[in-house]
Amino acid sequence: MLYFHGSPQGCRFYLDTMKFIPHPAAQILVWVMFALLAQHLQAPALLVLCAVLFGIALKLSAKQLLGLLRRTRWILFSLLLIYAYTTPGVALWAQLGMASPTREGLLDGLLQLGRLLCVLSALAILLELLSQTQLISGLYSLAYPLRWFGLSRERIAVRLALTLEYAESAMSETASDWKTSISKALQPSAEGMTHVELRLQAFGLVDVLLLVACAAVLIGVWR
Repeated sequence: MLYFHGSPQGCRFYLDTMKFIPHPAAQILVWVMFALLAQHLQAPALLVLCAVLFGIALKLSAKQLLGLLRRTRWILFSLLLIYAYTTPGVALWAQLGMASPTREGLLDGLLQLGRLLCVLSALAILLELLSQTQLISGLYSLAYPLRWFGLSRERIAVRLALTLEYAESAMSETASDWKTSISKALQPSAEGMTHVELRLQAFGLVDVLLLVACAAVLIGVWR
């Protein structure tokens, strides 16, 4: 377990090995793999991947998935419109002339929506499997190379934990009281985290096999 007390400078380290649960960093890298994979797949394979990930996310954490879709709904809708109206092609409704979206643009927009839906579904699964502490722990492990540039992983972990804490608190506020929420966000908080505890586990064989399998899938698809 990694324990931060007071500030990033004052920290003590404890290691806790967990052999049979994939490392949080490995799970984050698997999500990255799915995001990259979705960008490369075309319609038939993408439809299968999207259906599988969406079904798993809906089964594991419907609330998390629906929340992500609700927060990104305008981005998804805008993306579809941009592709539908800016991609050259045959007009979907010829009688509308320039006001009609193109068939090619609509298909490209739906393809991009499918890719984003894959990423969001995989993200919902990741957020369901990892607690906030585990998520920060995984990012802390992935940030190891930053030490070569003289940057402090401990400081980044603490700032990320505080950011997530404040973001979660802000999101719990009602939309009708957004002015008060903004005012509170701009004011310095007298209360906050006094320490951050991260449970660190060693990378094991299961993590190596998982990452090797993911790399093999990516290499196979990219070829």
